[in-house]
Amino acid sequence: MPRHLFASAVVSLTAVLAPAGIAVAQDAISPDNPVQHFGDPALNSFSPIIEEPAPAALRARTVRLEAKLTDDGAPMKFGLSWRIFSPIPGPDGKLPMLASSEGGSTSFDLAPGDYFVHVAFGRAGATKKLKIPAFDDPAPQTLVLDAGGMVLNAVSGSDVRIPPEELSFEIYSSEIKEDGERGLIMDNVKPSEIVRLNSGTYHVVSDYGKVNATIRADIRIEAGRLTQAVIQHRAAKITLKLVSQAGGEAIADTAWSILTASGDAVAESVGAFPVVVLAEGKYTAVARHKSNIYQRDFTVTSGRNQDVEVMLAN
Repeated sequence: MPRHLFASAVVSLTAVLAPAGIAVAQDAISPDNPVQHFGDPALNSFSPIIEEPAPAALRARTVRLEAKLTDDGAPMKFGLSWRIFSPIPGPDGKLPMLASSEGGSTSFDLAPGDYFVHVAFGRAGATKKLKIPAFDDPAPQTLVLDAGGMVLNAVSGSDVRIPPEELSFEIYSSEIKEDGERGLIMDNVKPSEIVRLNSGTYHVVSDYGKVNATIRADIRIEAGRLTQAVIQHRAAKITLKLVSQAGGEAIADTAWSILTASGDAVAESVGAFPVVVLAEGKYTAVARHKSNIYQRDFTVTSGRNQDVEVMLAN
């Protein structure tokens, strides 16, 4: 085909394929011949996206929460831990926590629906089902903890102060389970520590030392009150010494065993003068030095700390 016929065919085909409303650029751009765009918005135009307001039934509502120790008490201003939970369990079987807050009275913005609100004050707590309406803010909610506090201390005998580092407390529920055990609520409680609990009766175990000086007591907690309990241990602190004469220097490298009156071993140690806390009663101190064994019977009297000397001659 001649060259000029091929060119004419291309131009004609282009004109046929160009759809209506679309300009085919054939001439150079110039001030007298500006580019035109037909059917498209101007380049500098802006079409804002207008968000539709959420339906009233889906808007979050503000719920205000406060907690009291007793029905007629004042709202608490500190020490509270608030948690909001969904009523629908998650894959792990637990209720998902949706929001939280620390301090005193608080508020949450929640979508209409059902929730559980839990407030904790130390070991005391209260839970309430919460319903958020669709069209109005819910009424302020008040949770009553029905809680009080407990402070524990102990003495040896009638009034002998026990060093705090030698004391520890455990708090159990008063109810005994089918297996004969009580539910542990809190362990390793220190003397003078304030423990916040729901009102009720609790079983307290106090350990003085690490051997057998243990006292148990049931303590009643009243809502809105701080209960200070002093437990009386019937025990004493004993210092063991192996000596060549009364009042002499303790001999090192001595192994010790302490036996009850029935022959049961309650404590063992190694050293020149070990210190042990024992419940009142009768005991036997057995000292092993090199290949020799020495022993002495002694009595522990409540609140009376003493040295127990075992003579080499024995």
